Amino acid sequence: MTSSRDGLPPALASMWRLLKLGYRHEPGMLVAAFALSLLAALPDALLALWLMLLGEGLLRGDRRLVVLAAVGLGLSATATWFLRTVSTRVQRRFRDKVTVALESHVARLQASVATIAHQERPDYLDRLSVLRHQIFVLDHMYMSVFSTCGWILRLGVTVGLLMSIHPALVALAVFALPTVLTSTWRPGVERTAEEKGAQANRLAQHLFMTATTAPPGKEVRVTGIGERLVEERRRAWERWYGPVAATRWASAGWHTLAWAIFGGAYVGAIVFVSSGLHASPGDVLLVLAAGARLSAYIGATVGEIGFLRGIWLDGSQRLAWLEDYAASLVAEADRPAPSRLAEGIRLEGVSFAYPGTDRMVLDGIDLALPAGAVVAIVGENGAGKTTLVKLLCKLYEPTAGRILIDGVPLARMSADDWRSHLAGAFQDFFRFEFRARHSVGVGDVTRLDDEAAVAAAVDRAGAEDVVARLPAGLETQLGPTWPGGVEVSFGQWQKLALARGFMRTEPLLLVLDEPTAALDAETEHALFERYAATARGGGNRITILVSHRFSTVRMADLIVVLDGSRVAQVGTHEDLMGKGGPYAELYGIQAAAYR
Repeated sequence: MTSSRDGLPPALASMWRLLKLGYRHEPGMLVAAFALSLLAALPDALLALWLMLLGEGLLRGDRRLVVLAAVGLGLSATATWFLRTVSTRVQRRFRDKVTVALESHVARLQASVATIAHQERPDYLDRLSVLRHQIFVLDHMYMSVFSTCGWILRLGVTVGLLMSIHPALVALAVFALPTVLTSTWRPGVERTAEEKGAQANRLAQHLFMTATTAPPGKEVRVTGIGERLVEERRRAWERWYGPVAATRWASAGWHTLAWAIFGGAYVGAIVFVSSGLHASPGDVLLVLAAGARLSAYIGATVGEIGFLRGIWLDGSQRLAWLEDYAASLVAEADRPAPSRLAEGIRLEGVSFAYPGTDRMVLDGIDLALPAGAVVAIVGENGAGKTTLVKLLCKLYEPTAGRILIDGVPLARMSADDWRSHLAGAFQDFFRFEFRARHSVGVGDVTRLDDEAAVAAAVDRAGAEDVVARLPAGLETQLGPTWPGGVEVSFGQWQKLALARGFMRTEPLLLVLDEPTAALDAETEHALFERYAATARGGGNRITILVSHRFSTVRMADLIVVLDGSRVAQVGTHEDLMGKGGPYAELYGIQAAAYR
């Protein structure tokens, strides 16, 4: 899932990258938490030694040995409690701080990925779905690493004590290897089974949300599909859980066998020391105590290793994949976006198929969009209008061909840099349930709290009537689920989204992809006529208008007609009406509907 770094295997390389991420954000606390976890392990590991000395002292009647063992036991118990308490508090503080850093890192990565293809490809969505669930426990993984090192230290001390009686007793650790192997193998196998069924699991979650949340509530009740949603959800969950459960049972069987092997070796070690070596009672007591603790330590160690293998390594690999994926998309972005357009935008042989499909949504598009023009894109549903807009916004990279900005390939420009010169509004806008001022202001984050800029954007969008109806104007909380929040209609949300798109006053490219579909034709026409006049006065700005309403489209300087994934016609309204063809036919059909 990711390439190796520093000569390490991919799994360990990804874990190492996550450790470095934690160190980068909280170096002092990470070192302190790690050191304390090791110190807390030592007193606990020495308990078997104190028990042996206590037994020897009692059997020999050696009071000094008894006192030494008693003091050792007391110090070990006290130090274990004290160091464990301090270590836990430090680790929790480190975890709380690193949690924010990790979640912010993943959110920033997803937001900074140059395209949105990773959010639409099923295979990538499965990875991201697992990562989103894992990111909330990745902070615990640092604690798991600290604990694992502590358990390994305990194991080392315990094995050393056993070898002090006879070197052959190291075989106990050898017989523990099957438990280690099954513990590291099980989570990987189970995680693979979970990921194979991730699509069914996502479907089950989607159906559950559909059946239980408010937005689809009206249609669910009117159509009466509630029972069907519940049944389909159960079936989807069973398609996911069936293979996962079978895998878990099989891996549990092998793990049980591994522990049976270790249990037999432990019994054999006790018989060997007590009968074969004729060891002293103290030595037998040491084997009993150390062997029993060895069993507990191995159980804890393999449990932590399994946890690391199942969550940390798995999650860190997905995190490393996301980091590498985001970096790969900007590897060739070595040119800045222009501060103004001199020539315009040119598409040369641009073709595009959505990830995971072979159907060309756009095929061999050659098109010139001159600087300063208002360009309308029309065509029937599915002709590729919105897809063309997404390519211009660098939300996708063309499958073939190239897009040139003043002669420079768009592929060589940073997505963030290019988008900082864009503005726009879309039909499938998002409802930002913030205060109205911020819901509009996020269109230009640098002026988020600039009341004059927000008011001007509201005016350009013709949304003054929406703001006037809000109880506290622009300070009104939007969304009825928030304290003091209010609900607004779809059309009002759309006007606020349009105002958000007008926050940037001097974009190189303004995209208006049917952002006024909820408005009546007359209002839309008046709005765009006013904005088109402003856009033409801007000099070098290109305005892209996507609309099904030809009364609005006809005002454009250039009309691009898409038909069957290709450019069918290009020209002004008058030119295209004079030539006949798809545009004239569509215009005539719509005009007849208004007679």
